[in-house]
Formats: sequence, structure tokens, C-alpha cells
Amino acid sequence: MADLSPQPMVLRVVEPDRARKLKLCSRPASIDALIAVIKEQLEIDLDFSLKYEDPDFDGKLTSLSDIDELPQKAVVHVSFEQDSSSVASTETISSVSSSERGRKWPSVLFSIPTFSLDVELKLREGNAEFEKNNKYLQLTRDVKHDILEKLASEMYGYKAYPSDKEIAMVAEALVLKYPCLKEAGSETGWNGWKNSLKFKMGNYRSKMRRAGCPEMTVNAGKRSRMNPDNESSHSNIKRPKRAEVNFLPNFPQGENPSTLEQLRQKVVDEMKKAEKNLPLIKKMMQTTFALRRQTIVKTCPPVKELMELWPALKMESEVYAEFQRITTQNLPNTFYSVLDRHLPRLMTLFRQKAGRTGKTSDALTEILKIHDEQDTSDEPELLDVSVALLTVVKDNDSPSPVHFQPVKISVVIESEIVGNLPRFADAFLVMFGLIYALHLSYPRGLTNTFEFIQKILLGLDDGKLSPKLQSLKNDLMRM
Repeated sequence: MADLSPQPMVLRVVEPDRARKLKLCSRPASIDALIAVIKEQLEIDLDFSLKYEDPDFDGKLTSLSDIDELPQKAVVHVSFEQDSSSVASTETISSVSSSERGRKWPSVLFSIPTFSLDVELKLREGNAEFEKNNKYLQLTRDVKHDILEKLASEMYGYKAYPSDKEIAMVAEALVLKYPCLKEAGSETGWNGWKNSLKFKMGNYRSKMRRAGCPEMTVNAGKRSRMNPDNESSHSNIKRPKRAEVNFLPNFPQGENPSTLEQLRQKVVDEMKKAEKNLPLIKKMMQTTFALRRQTIVKTCPPVKELMELWPALKMESEVYAEFQRITTQNLPNTFYSVLDRHLPRLMTLFRQKAGRTGKTSDALTEILKIHDEQDTSDEPELLDVSVALLTVVKDNDSPSPVHFQPVKISVVIESEIVGNLPRFADAFLVMFGLIYALHLSYPRGLTNTFEFIQKILLGLDDGKLSPKLQSLKNDLMRM
């Protein structure tokens, strides 16, 4: 008699930037049900479709059209359909415009794009010959040019200035997919491809600069033989430094500075109303994103002036939306999810440090004591304050290094109060989001704190850690 009991499934879910394991007690009833389970279990907010590695075709990716096609132990690939708002909403709003990047650099495996038909045929024949006779493919100059040009375009779709490590990732992925392209005289088999890709990316950026791409033209006009009085070519370079995916995007198709300025003024007018049309504000802020970035990155006006130009950035939801436009990442969802995972270990490390001697340990001891007990005044002078959180407490509250139940927390940037929130964590997160949105430097003395949030909790540019952060990350990973 056949066993009709539910059969468990084990899935490896591959996203553009990571892969995760998912165990299911039984096979979902449909593809939609499987997508719903993946969204819930892996906390994915975006809409997507699924492909799977088909064992009948040597693991080639195949669109999943019938849930019964999926093996009990399978690898499924998530294909995002479009970007979504950083704040969950049932409102219908415009998606990210085509002028913006909607994805960040993958952290697991770079997906090599499909080349032109003639190149693909040559590579398939080369792989077959390599598998049969271990013979490498000899490429013509034109074919190699087509491969490099396609890869440069694909890399530019993620970022204009990939790091040495990221370029190496692409070269490695190329020879992994097409072993016939390995280099017999290279230690890794792909060092030559890496060098070629570095040069090709430089050429590709030059081509984009000639095409008028703002991300490239912003650094044009430097000192040269023909212009000896201009700014040095190595000074004041404007490029992404904190994993900004959309650092300086093009204007949306059909828009120009004049039309976008009109929309900006409509945002200002809408923000003055008692009952604001929030979906309209969100849509107009999305459309004017490129204009806002050009103003912020190119001219770097004071924060007070920026907040007058773009008052919607005083709204918590718009700070999170702006952060997602810049990094493609949902700030509050990612932050709180990862923080919850690390919190027990962090508390253990804090208590260990508090048990030692010194001023830092004394302060931590007092804070942890107040935390264990669960415990509108005149505002102080805010002159020369770059970034701060101002805690407003009740008149009868006793002096304390920390208050877990304040009246409010004010976000202060460049001596200006730019927002008020009820919880410290939310205020800190808004402050962090505004640092990205307003293109500000991390405050001196708190660089490690902000880089901990950026690189360890949010995973943005986490390949470059200072010794202190690397040590802390190692401690967090110890069980």
C-alpha cells in the first residue's frame, strides 16, 4: 500500500545576493502557496517568480509551472519582478523607474548573462570539447570583445565602480560556467579575465561619460593638459562609498530638471496641508529622486536648506523609502531582523565588558542596571552638533545615562532638529537613514558604530571590515 503521509521537502532558495536553506513539513499545494511560504519564512517583501534546477536537464534553470515538478530536495531561484516600497502598503504607487538600479551586488554567486547567439554557440561547443578532450577554447578577438562588453554592461547594472574583489568574482563565475575559458597558465584559471574586465570597466565608464550619464560626468572636467587650472583629477571624487546602488541616477524617461522642479514644489505644497495625500507624496518623491540626488551630491547644501527643499524627508516613511532607493534595501526590516538574531550574543558581550574595570565598563554597568529595572523640557543648546539624538524626559525623571521610556527622541543633524520619534531605536534608524539620504559623512568618534550598522547588521559593503569590527563580528558568530 502506498505511503500517503505528507513528505517533507528541503529547499535551497537562491536570491540574487545570498542562498538560504528552507525545510518544509510537506509539499505546498501550489506554486503560489510555495511563494507565500518562502516570503513568510525568509521575510522577503518583494514579488517574485521561481525557477528550479531541473535534474532532467543537468541542473539547467527551468521556470516552475507545476508544483509537482519540484523534487523533494531542490534548488529554487528567486527572480524578483520589480522593486517595492520600503514600507509595506496596500496603496498603488509607482515602482522604481528604469533609470535606477533595482538590485545590489550578489554576495554568493555572480550570474553570468546570456551572450549573443553566435557567442553562446561557440562557448557551448568549447565546453563540450573541453569535457571530452580537456582542450581550452581559443577565442578570436571579436568574440572576447563581445564577452567582455556584455560582462561590463552587466556589472554596470549593479555598480559603476566594482571593487577588485567583485571583478574577481565575475571572472571566477565566467570560467565556472564555461570551463573552456580557463587559462592554462594562470594560478586561478581566471586572473587574465579579471585584468581584462578591469580595463573593460574603465572603457565602459568612459563610454557612459560620453553618453552623458550623470554618475560619470560628475567627475569630468578635472585637471588635464588642455585645462591645467582645473581641479586635480584625484581630488573631490564623487562616487559611491557605502554600497550606494543608486548614487547618481539618470532622470526618468521624459523628465528634465524643469518638470521635476515643478513636482518638487508640489511636494512642498502638499506637505503644508493638514491632511496630506501620502500616496501622492510618495509617488512624487519617487519620480524626483534623481533631481534630489543631483542637488545633494553635486552641490552639498546645508541640511537646513535641504529640508526646506524636500520637507517630506522629515517623514519616517520617506526616510526609509529614500534609503531603499539608494541601496535597494529595506532598512527597518533588515535592521530589526538581524539585530534580533544577534541581540542575545550582544547582551552577553556587553555584560562581559561591564564586568571589567574602566570608564567604559562603569557606564555599561549603569546602563544595564537601568535596562534590567525597565525603567517636555527646555531644549539644550545645539550649536555645532553634527549628528545627535536628543532625549526629552519628564521633569521628575532622575538623572541617568539612558532613559528607556522618554517623552520623545529628537533627531538632530547639523544643529537642526529634523524629526521626533517615540523610541530610541526608531530615532537612531531614522538618523542612519538620513545620513545616506543627505550624503553625510559618519560623525567622528562614532565611525565604528555606524559601520557596525552598515556592514555587519545591514551587510552593505561587508567585505571591508576594520580590525575592531572584524573582531566583533567573530565574537558574534561564536556560539
